[in-house]
Amino acid sequence: MLLTPQQSSSRDPSSFPTVQLLILALVRVSEPIALTSIFPYAWKLVLHYEIGNESDAAFYAGVLIAAFSFAEALTGIFWGTLSDRIGRKKVLIFGTTGTMLSLLVLGFAGNFWVALFGRVFGGMLNGNIGVIQTMVGELVSNPKHEPRAFAVMPFVWSIGTIIGPAIGGYFANPTKTFPTHFSADGLFGKFPYLLPNLICSAMLLGSIIAAYFFLFETHPDMQPWSTQADLENTTAATPLIPASGAMANAPADLSTESYGTFDSVVIEDRRANDRAGRSVDRSKLARSSSATSTMSTLSATAGKVYTRNVLVLIAALGIYTYHSMTYDHLMPIFFQDEKDYGAGMTGGLGLSTQQVGIIMSVNGIIALFVQGLIFPFMASWLGVWPLFVIVTIGHPLAYVIMPFLSALPPNWLYTGIYTCLFVRNFFSIIAYPLLLILIKEAAPSSSHLGKINGLAASTGGACRTVASPVAGYLYGLGSQMHFSALAWWASAIIAVFGAFQIPWIKRQKHKTAHVRTAAAWAESIEEQPEGQKPVEAEPRNM
Repeated sequence: MLLTPQQSSSRDPSSFPTVQLLILALVRVSEPIALTSIFPYAWKLVLHYEIGNESDAAFYAGVLIAAFSFAEALTGIFWGTLSDRIGRKKVLIFGTTGTMLSLLVLGFAGNFWVALFGRVFGGMLNGNIGVIQTMVGELVSNPKHEPRAFAVMPFVWSIGTIIGPAIGGYFANPTKTFPTHFSADGLFGKFPYLLPNLICSAMLLGSIIAAYFFLFETHPDMQPWSTQADLENTTAATPLIPASGAMANAPADLSTESYGTFDSVVIEDRRANDRAGRSVDRSKLARSSSATSTMSTLSATAGKVYTRNVLVLIAALGIYTYHSMTYDHLMPIFFQDEKDYGAGMTGGLGLSTQQVGIIMSVNGIIALFVQGLIFPFMASWLGVWPLFVIVTIGHPLAYVIMPFLSALPPNWLYTGIYTCLFVRNFFSIIAYPLLLILIKEAAPSSSHLGKINGLAASTGGACRTVASPVAGYLYGLGSQMHFSALAWWASAIIAVFGAFQIPWIKRQKHKTAHVRTAAAWAESIEEQPEGQKPVEAEPRNM
């Protein structure tokens, strides 16, 4: 077969699949690199194409950024379904190849419309977003290995958000930054943004080669011992499009134990525990009547998939995704826009593309620190709901303070920048997994999580698509008005709307979510008797 060398041996379920997860991680990192490498230079790229007025550049840059995610969302279900028929590995390799080709199209694009085609092309061919999450679950059959395995992909995503901006910013327009090595009359003078795309493409090519030769096919009915009857009567789960937040948020599938974080989340249903602890001697008839009544109650509850609380929380996720994505789009534009020393909030910070690329990479490191250390500590200390209230109410502050950076003296500029980035990451990185936890808590039944995940993913995808163009348009309008705070404070208002939703969210008082590090969760599993596994995050209303 063209895309899959024959797998000659089966995997040992008792051993941790280190090599397979490493190869899968090499493929996984391609998406955040492709998604984020363009951020530092997207605005400059549009200015280079000279499309529209200069004030329109932020809008067109937003269209470029949104195109990849939009096209990816449109075709994600198709690729997930196709992986059921032809295998996960083939779809994975094909998607990574499509991403690589799209980067080359973008690098060689001579005008805006070819560049836009490259972004759409890459998004349409990238079916990795749902397939990889499914492959992790299929690779790991030992419950003791799940915490470490499911923590790998969010960590890899974070690494991609560090590498992507660094490559995109540092190697953009090399004839100006490295004039002794790159001639202005040569290839890189004609295509000033080709080099970062070539570097990213080379990295993807390496992951494609590794996947082709060493990655196992994980589809349970496409193993060496499988028959055609297995495939025709498969019980394999079709990959779903995960819910996504902003640039730093790893996609998460609510139907699995995935919250886009490195940590394990256990949702305890106290009513279920109380029922399990009660032992009442009833007659056979009474037991039958009670069972019939319970089943009727469960059926009635299970019929309500999109309850009011679920819809309110999904709307909150959409609002969060929108304003978080506007931050990611506005930040590099504001940093590079010419500094205006006149009165009022006008202009940007006047930094170079290379400086912005490094700053965005440091921003990724800050996000990694918040997610890995601060989030589990704060969630364990305060609890999920109090922490969610704090970060949701405080989130607008991250947008309000950004325009004031233009008023800082040069010697305080970088201190101000990294302070603003830490404030933003504290609110944004913590809010995302909390929203996913609350949505899962609110689900009437664990059997409905697939449908709820679909609505959450669609809502988030729509908000991600419109966020960057709208924010870009408002930034251009603010430039014409000599008021650069317009776009930032518009996003702050949207974040305030998100905070206004808090009184409408009905807390599930009988459920308690506990956030535990992957290491602690693994230790708790080690203490369980052989063959048992702690019950994790299966919300039910009874």
